[in-house]
Amino acid sequence: MDLATIIGIVLGFGLIVGTIVMGGSINAFINIPGLTIVVGGTIAATLIMQRLAVVIGAIKIGIGVFFNRYSPPEELIQVIIRLANIARKEGMLFLDKEVIEDPFLGKGIRLLVDGISEKDVVSILRTELMYLKQRHKRGQKIFKFMTATAPAMGMVGTLIGLVQMLMDLDDPSMIGPAMAVALLTTFYGAVIAFLITGPIAAKLENRTVEEAERLELILAGILGIANGDNPRIIEQNLASFLDPKKREEAAEKAAAEK
Repeated sequence: MDLATIIGIVLGFGLIVGTIVMGGSINAFINIPGLTIVVGGTIAATLIMQRLAVVIGAIKIGIGVFFNRYSPPEELIQVIIRLANIARKEGMLFLDKEVIEDPFLGKGIRLLVDGISEKDVVSILRTELMYLKQRHKRGQKIFKFMTATAPAMGMVGTLIGLVQMLMDLDDPSMIGPAMAVALLTTFYGAVIAFLITGPIAAKLENRTVEEAERLELILAGILGIANGDNPRIIEQNLASFLDPKKREEAAEKAAAEK
């Protein structure tokens, strides 16, 4: 689980709900027609903008921000070094017996074991990296669209509420509900945009950068294994992908293990 995402959402909604409760009843902020306008309108506009399969795929990608699917890069480097040692001492074919959890690394190693040339391996993996970025960008685009659409649908709800209020000025009992729709739809749109879809879109961008860096790290490691480089040289090259602090920690850990 990604604790930062969980903590952020719980804290954000907790502050909003806590503020509402301290100032009065939370029931005053529950308006089904207003919520229907904002949520339903945002979903409808998104479906008009993009194909259903792409929208569903983007939602799945968005759910992924709540989870950390991959091990830290320093652990990945140790896996690559272990594979490099096996390839150097026992031969490339012995890598076929190794269980590799990372799918991108596993695919690259299988291509090497199958005798695919280094040039073709690089081409295949870079093509996969390119399409991964494209898939992620589609997901980001959808959440950015929803971020822009939710406040707009809130304004639509506000206009509806104001029209209803103006039409029923002679009936005081209708003014309150109409004004509630007018104000609460703007509130719902802002909460959805700035506490849900907006942060998810930004986090997806960060995840895309992180995953691209991870795949570049794997690709560099695979090239080192394919060239038969010394594992120590591979380790030093891959360490450049780490933050300085993580690099120092990895070096201290490796020294301690020796």
